[in-house]
Amino acid sequence: MERTIVSTESAPKAIGPYSQANTVGNMVFTSGQIPLDPQTMEIPTQDVQEQTKLVLENLKAVVEAAGSSMDNVIKVTVFIKNMDDFGKINEVYGEYFADNPPARSCVEVARLPKDVQVEMEAIALIK
Repeated sequence: MERTIVSTESAPKAIGPYSQANTVGNMVFTSGQIPLDPQTMEIPTQDVQEQTKLVLENLKAVVEAAGSSMDNVIKVTVFIKNMDDFGKINEVYGEYFADNPPARSCVEVARLPKDVQVEMEAIALIK
């Protein structure tokens, strides 16, 4: 199977030597998305719920650029800076995955790129 690199201007450019996502067959594998504004490449807020929304919007843009949708996401990995924010992050997350939510892992980490509060990566099907 051939690998295809996914790139979209609707999500932040990679800030390192990686692709926004790759497709292999009917699968999309995204890189971790952080709350960067795609136009300014800045972190517009320190509020964890606003950061979570921007992360999910960036994830959505990458998944859609790959020919999939949030409805076809089958696995999400969530990295958070503070496990005390778990409930606040879940409130926003639930708005994007209300019906048939994907499998998920959530881990607290010591630090994330650009000192953000949350990062997410996903695996999705292309139908």
